[in-house]
Amino acid sequence: MKTSLFYYPLPQRLIAQHPVEERGTEKMMVLHRDGGIIEHKHIADIVDYITANDLLVVNDTKVFPARLIGCWPDTSGAVEILLVSPNPAGGWNCIVGSGRKCREGQVAQFGPNGELLATLVRPLEGIGAWLCEFKCERDLMELLDEFGRTPVPPYVHREGTIEEEREDRLRYQTIYARNTGSVAAPTAGLHFTEEIFANLEKKGVRKVSITLHVGPGTFRPVKADEIEDHKMDFEAFEVTPEAADAINECKSRGGRVFCVGSTTVRTLETVAAANGGKVVAGAGASDIFIYPPYDFKVCDCMLTNFHLPQSTLLMMVSALAGRQRMLCAYALAVRGNYRFFSYGDCMLIV
Repeated sequence: MKTSLFYYPLPQRLIAQHPVEERGTEKMMVLHRDGGIIEHKHIADIVDYITANDLLVVNDTKVFPARLIGCWPDTSGAVEILLVSPNPAGGWNCIVGSGRKCREGQVAQFGPNGELLATLVRPLEGIGAWLCEFKCERDLMELLDEFGRTPVPPYVHREGTIEEEREDRLRYQTIYARNTGSVAAPTAGLHFTEEIFANLEKKGVRKVSITLHVGPGTFRPVKADEIEDHKMDFEAFEVTPEAADAINECKSRGGRVFCVGSTTVRTLETVAAANGGKVVAGAGASDIFIYPPYDFKVCDCMLTNFHLPQSTLLMMVSALAGRQRMLCAYALAVRGNYRFFSYGDCMLIV
């Protein structure tokens, strides 16, 4: 299938650069898979679409301030490092950006007083990817929290001000984030508030969590002409026994599984594909690429944001709701001035 089939025109003005002033007030387009009816609602209205017989599944990963901006001590040239994930053999898998050619053994310096040093150990597969070792007298995560920056997506432009960083620390994070490890937020979950969860609970709707740590590959464009030639990055996940039991019980009684975001969908579909359609507890890594046609084994309904043209995320939602129907819905969203991408509005596919 051609990647170009998933293109749509998007005015730059609709790419949200900041979250709405109050969390939980975002617009929500509701797309009905049966019949293709579209409704224009707000995220608080999601309560009307979920019943006590259904199950809400969220991704409780937590974004950490993984972006470091520093210098090379020998030249004072600028360098930027994005910590992606711990390497099983030690050190961190990172993406390094620099004006100079990077070589093994180079040392970069970060922090107001240069208290964090990063040594480039060896290059990894991927543009700018390196295995790095960090040296510091204090805990690394403590230092990242002190002077690291929130790794907002490349289409969210930042000037590096304190005010912007404060906003991103608070708003580029779900209110239920618990397990640290992501360099990108599971953005469909950014819309939820305690009030929305309380209203769902009043209806008897149960909520369970899985964990998938989101990597920078979620923003990697599909450059292949044929989408089948695109390869996804591996991302670590964990499914608890509580979540697995609740999901299987919901499916067996005929309830619907509402997945909050593509990361939740990827996790559950990965596990189910490996276990005959059942969700089992455990940890692993997913590189599943969902595109039309695809037989969903777990996900019945999905809350998702509006995604980039020709992205793997747009391909996933097209597999759930239909490519032509999804592109028509996106055209309506553009006409209706919906806000797009990570800090934007959302769509409920039911």
